[in-house]
Amino acid sequence: MFFSGDPTSRKRVALGGRSSKERDTQKLMEQTRMERDRRLWQRKQNASAIKIQKCFRGRKAAKAERAKVREQFLSRYGSYCQNAERCCFCPDSDYFRQLFFFFNARNAGDFTILVETCRGILNLVRDNDNIVSLFAGVDYSAVLALVDHRVKNLAYICILSLYQNRSHFRQQLLVPDADSVMQATVLLEAVAALIDPKLPWACKAVSYLCQKNVFALFREIVLAERENAKTSSSTGNLSGVEHITGILISHSGQNSCSCPNVDPKFCFSSQMLTVPFLWKIFPSLKGVFSTQGLSQHYIHQMSLCLQNHTNLLPSDISAEYPGYACLLGNILEAAGVTLSQPACPFEMAVDLAAVSTFLLEALPPIKSSSQKAKEDAAMIEEDADSADDIQIVLDKDLERQIITGIDSRFLLQLLPCVLLQINVLFGGISAVGDDRSVVAIGAACALLHVTFNTLPLERVMTVLAYRTELVRVLWEFMKNCHDNKRWSSLPEHLSLLPGDSPGWLLPLAVFCPVYKHMLMIVDNEEFYEQERPLSLRDIRSLIVILRQALWQLLWLNPTAPNASAKTTSRENTSKQNPNESIKHRVSIVASELLSQLQDWNNRREFTPPSDFHADGVDDFFISQAVVDGTKANEIMKLAPFLIPFTSRVKIFNSQLVAVKQRHGPHGVFARNRFTIRRDRILEDAYNQMSALSEEDLRGLIRVTFVNELGVEEAGIDGGGIFKDFMENITRAAFDVQYGLFKETVDHLLYPNPGSGLIHEQHLQFFHFLGCLLAKAMFEGVLVDIPFATFFLSKLKQKFNYLNDLPSLDPELYRHLIFLKHYQGDIAGLELYFVIVNNEYGEQTEEELLPGGRNLRVTNENVITFIHLVSNHRLNFQIRQQSSHFLRGFQQLIQKDWIDMFNEHELQLLISGSLESLDVDDLRIHTNYAGGYHKEHYVIDMFWDVIKGFSLENQKKFLKFVTGCSRGPLLGFKYLEPLFCIQRAAGNASDEALDRLPTSATCMNLLKLPPYRSKEQMEAKLLYAINAEAGFDLS
Repeated sequence: MFFSGDPTSRKRVALGGRSSKERDTQKLMEQTRMERDRRLWQRKQNASAIKIQKCFRGRKAAKAERAKVREQFLSRYGSYCQNAERCCFCPDSDYFRQLFFFFNARNAGDFTILVETCRGILNLVRDNDNIVSLFAGVDYSAVLALVDHRVKNLAYICILSLYQNRSHFRQQLLVPDADSVMQATVLLEAVAALIDPKLPWACKAVSYLCQKNVFALFREIVLAERENAKTSSSTGNLSGVEHITGILISHSGQNSCSCPNVDPKFCFSSQMLTVPFLWKIFPSLKGVFSTQGLSQHYIHQMSLCLQNHTNLLPSDISAEYPGYACLLGNILEAAGVTLSQPACPFEMAVDLAAVSTFLLEALPPIKSSSQKAKEDAAMIEEDADSADDIQIVLDKDLERQIITGIDSRFLLQLLPCVLLQINVLFGGISAVGDDRSVVAIGAACALLHVTFNTLPLERVMTVLAYRTELVRVLWEFMKNCHDNKRWSSLPEHLSLLPGDSPGWLLPLAVFCPVYKHMLMIVDNEEFYEQERPLSLRDIRSLIVILRQALWQLLWLNPTAPNASAKTTSRENTSKQNPNESIKHRVSIVASELLSQLQDWNNRREFTPPSDFHADGVDDFFISQAVVDGTKANEIMKLAPFLIPFTSRVKIFNSQLVAVKQRHGPHGVFARNRFTIRRDRILEDAYNQMSALSEEDLRGLIRVTFVNELGVEEAGIDGGGIFKDFMENITRAAFDVQYGLFKETVDHLLYPNPGSGLIHEQHLQFFHFLGCLLAKAMFEGVLVDIPFATFFLSKLKQKFNYLNDLPSLDPELYRHLIFLKHYQGDIAGLELYFVIVNNEYGEQTEEELLPGGRNLRVTNENVITFIHLVSNHRLNFQIRQQSSHFLRGFQQLIQKDWIDMFNEHELQLLISGSLESLDVDDLRIHTNYAGGYHKEHYVIDMFWDVIKGFSLENQKKFLKFVTGCSRGPLLGFKYLEPLFCIQRAAGNASDEALDRLPTSATCMNLLKLPPYRSKEQMEAKLLYAINAEAGFDLS
């Protein structure tokens, strides 16, 4: 390079990494480490080889020694022990020492020696020889350890031999009447003789067998023989395995037993009770297990294990027979016998409830036959979506065993044992977790909650509602907690909920559905007069508790899963997060019960309607409620009664406005114009409206009337004539003279069950009437049609029950109530499950159940009979008419909109109320024109005249000026446009003042001449509103 002129030299930096010397050192260290690891591995290999050789040589030597001892034994005692004598079993003999040393259960010769040994022992015992002296000689205490060792080992190798040769002894092990000469029978009889409870070594022998997991061996034996055992006929005798098992469990369950604790994983409960249908295989063992002390011991043992969340059960036999399901079925079947015994201990009942709860929680939901039929189609449709969801399907017989186990008898036996311990009537309930009252509530509610989620409800709900004190006891508990403002936390191991869960959660989950079911059959006299099952004062307190709980669950602390999720997802949520699942469940059942109590309050008010309203409903909540997907909107769908009625009406109106705006491109110009003859209004309206599409129905309809002379009336429809048309058409269509509707004794309308006998196309007419009513509501036209409550419930797709029957047929209702409270033998009344229909003189007989003509009504099934009769009259007879009416109605009015209101509120939505015809309210919201003002003397005179009208004339006046005889539901503030009074006959001459007042209903306008006196004004107004001149008067 050329010299740059810079005298300083730059520092040279090596970029090649470490020096070669460094690299050589690192390599050497790595090689040394690898060499050290190789030598270590070689030493381990050598040590392992030495151990293997040592083990092999040891086993080989032991095998040779066993063969040697076996040869000595055979040469001394013979191949069939023919040379063995009584002295061979004495302590000084080496007979058992040699036998135990060389014995191999899989060796046929050894097995024969064991059988002949046992046969010899049994023969000596049968010859009245004392088995203790046979083994111990004169003094048992002197050779106690040796004798105990020999006895328990002999018993064990007998059982082990049967287990290892179980395939060889098919159809012998579980046969009750097996021949005593058979080898399996000899061994089993010998074991039974060796562990006889009277023997001094019984405790040690049983303890040893249990520690050697003998129940696991018996389980495998039973499973191998299960099919043969199920098909074999029972003769009342015990099989050998059953007899030995009975001895073992009886000894272990004794309080005086000093045996050490056995691993629960290998105890009787875990191993034997998980065998499917154990009691069919061992029917006598069921009686032994069901004795109170024994079952209490094993059930308590299971409850302790469940508290520790220990998995003790062996592997499932198959997917159809999961261990927990088999265990539950056997426990429930035996519990029926246990609970039937007198004085069942409280502790045992609580343990049984806790174990049943835990096992039921693990079960897949068991559907009733009707539920399965409904879900079949849905499952086919969702096949692709649910490919990853593996559903457990139980064996049908196992499912039947569980369902039969939790029957009315089981509940009637278990619940009194638990609930009678609750002393809530005397003093408060403490919040201590181990308080007997709280424990009882936790055990009962947890079991019933899981039962509701798992088993078909119809099997248990009627029993709980009408044959137990559950509702009263739960209410007393909840009332005490609420009054003391202190809810007790339920024990976590009983409730299956976290310890910090609200104390009211589980009791409400059980109380609400049971009380709701009870209210379905409670009659009005019981509820209002006798105040049963709860007093009206208590019901008012219950409403407060339910309202506060709902508001906390839905608004303040919303944690429930989405109700639209699939069933399988909800089931998984229930298993993974029971706290969230139960909160969701309580929000549903509490909402249903509150809705039902609101219905009772509407029939006869016992509490102010505002008691059902939540305290936190404000303008923000209302603004959110109209937006789909918001929390407030979900509350509106699930519990609309929490929101005041006026707020819901505003929301309903806003939804109607939104729909009209979406379908409003047609503007003010209506595409649909009807020409209606007043004397043929129904036929003309049916023909023209039925031709409209759903979209056209939402649009404007303008009407031209033709009078009786065939001349078109002069009025121009700006909305007022349409309102008049709606009033007239609904009055004509729903007239009972037309035959489509009938009246109750209270003059309320419901579909005529015999409408098909009058009109051939009656169902098409009901569809039209549904559209007609929906159009009136859609356009905000109130129509004076008083519907029966049980028919309005059909618009909400609800069922009617006994308490709705008085409005339809009071006489039938009285007869059913007589039957319900009849103290004698109802079978003597000769009633059957049939009902007679009488329509227009034509009598027909229908069965309420298949084969009902031959099924007599008795004291046991009378509640079912009452339910079916009520259902037939209130639901079944009008099902077709109601269905077609609803189909037409939902063309314009969505179900979600109607679900915001109960039946009473729905009637107000249709017809308004007489209270809405408030003259003072109308005066406040009135405009004036043409020289009139609110202090004008003519206006003062006008309002005095209107106030003096009768209610009927006030309604006629309102119809005259607005086209509708009912005022707006929320008051005249919401009349569009506001009512206006305009001065007519401006010169006030006598001829002008002789004119009648006229109106423009499309503008809610009254054209009123300035009459000089009240008398003249009253006469002119009455003449105008009663002339019924249609729109010719204008």
